[in-house]
Amino acid sequence: MEGVKLMNRIDTKYAVPMSVLPAILEAAKNDYFAQEIDGKRIATYDTIYYDTETLDMYIRHHDRQLVRQKIRVRQYVESDLTFLEIKRKNNKGRTKKKRIAVPGFDITGATFGESKKEKWSVEDFIAAKSRYAWSELHPCLSTRFHRITLVNKAKTERLTIDMDLIWENIVSGESKTFENLVIIELKRDGNVPSPMTHIMLDHRIHPLKISKYCIGTALTTPGLKRNRFKDKIRRIERMLN
Repeated sequence: MEGVKLMNRIDTKYAVPMSVLPAILEAAKNDYFAQEIDGKRIATYDTIYYDTETLDMYIRHHDRQLVRQKIRVRQYVESDLTFLEIKRKNNKGRTKKKRIAVPGFDITGATFGESKKEKWSVEDFIAAKSRYAWSELHPCLSTRFHRITLVNKAKTERLTIDMDLIWENIVSGESKTFENLVIIELKRDGNVPSPMTHIMLDHRIHPLKISKYCIGTALTTPGLKRNRFKDKIRRIERMLN
């Protein structure tokens, strides 16, 4: 996994019903390794997304702004690790991720460094790596899902398979889940050949640009504009039904 972090990458996403996943994994078994932690190949991820009061990050994505960001605190439950992560999408379609280990979900006032001269804070990290100030951000959406992570045997790509998604809006208190939805994300350094693209074509599954943050926010925020995401939500509902 150290050799395939892919913090600067091209992402390709797919949405499939759970009933199709066994056939995809069967087709992939000769080309991929599965990540295993303490004997487990399915990991739990808890995430809190941050945004401004006006949901600027959501709106920029909704309005098709090519340059955009997502800021989140993600807990990797089985590994007992928590990171503050900033994902940036540039106008070339590449995703760059910066992250720093934090003590837990409560990161307000957290500082890092071995000495006073090296000390820096969450505020410093946000200011240096994002377009936002920490003072204008607040927690807005909580997500939980289970993930299978695959690495191709050439170690040029990672494949994440997210299941059992639950979204809970921290502001409105509303929650939503798509019980049988699976989101598959192919992460690679450029459009290098991938066994998974051929597997998906064999199953007549086509890429779908989908953001877990935006879909969850659209589903759980009353009165929020969501025109761009309505067709994707309906497409997912039709697929699952």
